[in-house]
Formats: sequence, C-alpha cells, structure tokens
Amino acid sequence: MWVWEKLSASKWLDAWEERFHGNSNLVIHVLKGGKTLRVEVFCESKKDAEEIVARFGGRVKQLKNADWQKPAEVPPPLKIRDRFVVTQEADEKALKALAMAHPGREVLSIPPEMAFGTGDHATTSTCLRLLVDVAKKRGAGWSCADLGSGTGLLAIAAGKLGADPIFACDYDPFAVKVTERNCERSGVLGVEVKEVDVLKWKPRKKYDVVMANIFSTVLIQAFPVISKLVKPGGDLILSGILASQAWEVFEAGARHGFGFPTVVRKGKWVTARGGWMKDLVD
Repeated sequence: MWVWEKLSASKWLDAWEERFHGNSNLVIHVLKGGKTLRVEVFCESKKDAEEIVARFGGRVKQLKNADWQKPAEVPPPLKIRDRFVVTQEADEKALKALAMAHPGREVLSIPPEMAFGTGDHATTSTCLRLLVDVAKKRGAGWSCADLGSGTGLLAIAAGKLGADPIFACDYDPFAVKVTERNCERSGVLGVEVKEVDVLKWKPRKKYDVVMANIFSTVLIQAFPVISKLVKPGGDLILSGILASQAWEVFEAGARHGFGFPTVVRKGKWVTARGGWMKDLVD
C-alpha cells in the first residue's frame, strides 16, 4: 500500500475536495491551528501515487502492515430528469441491470478516476439537469463547448442529447486523456478534446451552448474568453461556484454582457444558466 500526501493552505480545502471527488481513498486532515491541511490519497500501487505527484507535487510513501481495503461499494446511480442514469459502475452485467431497471433513461457509466466529474457532485449533477433542459429547447444539431471537462461527462451527455460538433477542454493533461477515453467507451465519437488554459486561450469558434464547470476564481477571470465563445442567442451554463463567491461571478459576467435568470443552489455550490443579456431581454 502506498500513500500520496501534500501539505496545503486551508483555504484550498474546497479545491482539493472537488478535484478528488469520487475517490473514496481521499483523506484530508486539518492540522493544529487550522491554517494547514495534509491531503492524502491511498493507492494500491506506487505508480498510481507517483501519477498524483506528477500532477500536484507532494510525496509518496509506502505503508507497511496497513489494514487497508478497497473502496466501498459503488454509490447509488443518479437520475437526471427523465433522460439519464449516471453511475460509477463499470461491470457490463450491472449496467444492463441498471438499464432494465430504468426504462426510457440512458445509462452513462463514468468510473471514478482522478479527474473531476463522476456525476454525483452537486455542480456536475446540476449542470446535467440544466443541459437536459437546454437540449429539449434546441432539438438536434447544436454546437457545444465544455470548459473544464474533467471526466468528459458533460460532453458525453451533450452528444447523447444531439449536440454536434462538440469541443471539450481541460488544463489537466490527465483529464484530457480521461475525457477521450470516456467519450470513446460511451460511443460519443468525434468530440474535439484539447489541453487548454482558458485564461490564455484565443478561441476561433463560437458555440450555441457553452458549459464551464470550473472554480469561481477562474470563471471570473475567464469571462473575456467565454464572451468570445457564446453565439448570439446562445446558452451559458456555469458551475463550480461557491455560494459565497456567486455574486462576484455574476457581476463579472454582467460586465461582459451576460445575465443569469436561472440560479440553483445545492449546499455550498451554485450553478447558473443564462446567456447574453440582450437576448434575455428580447
């Protein structure tokens, strides 16, 4: 047994929880004084732990005589409107059983990996519900961009809902690989997936629907880029927003011409659906 560990400032607690959400081997300790965290991820192999070091720094150590067991059972599937069932299950027989138990809904299988977005986090699940609503309005053949794709779940759902073409990007090269792999295994082909830093990106295309499930601080800085991505009459779905920072995000969006008439709060997280204010007024 191996463990990856890293010390971090307490202000990054939410960021660590979100980045490793879905990984049941994550442990976060608040150290004496409350200003510092020790973040740990328990791994079956040294290679797995070293992959985390390559992405986030920190160190790896071996645990001897550790009483460690594999992760708990797969969590219950998540129902998304009348359209999807999202599960971390990967076993074919179990997936067939899920499909039979939920007729009329398509099963999306996203096994947990160290890329954000297995579906059960409040931000991802709410984005999915709003995406289903947008798709019902648009029908088929709308273009879509997914910023901060994580596991690729939102891009996959967009493809199942009729989006074409689809662009997905993430700043994390590991997440890019996971997105490509999940798109292929889900049968959503032709998705353009790239490693992109949205704060430095100069997009050349506009899209009917743009989704950005990324941290509030990044969203605020990313609006100049987002404003170049959304077509006139387009839909914008944002998440990864802490409720305490939501007003700052909406103010930044308004400065670039966006309004958000639909705001959903789940726990400490906020998701919003909107578009160009001039279109909302019309």
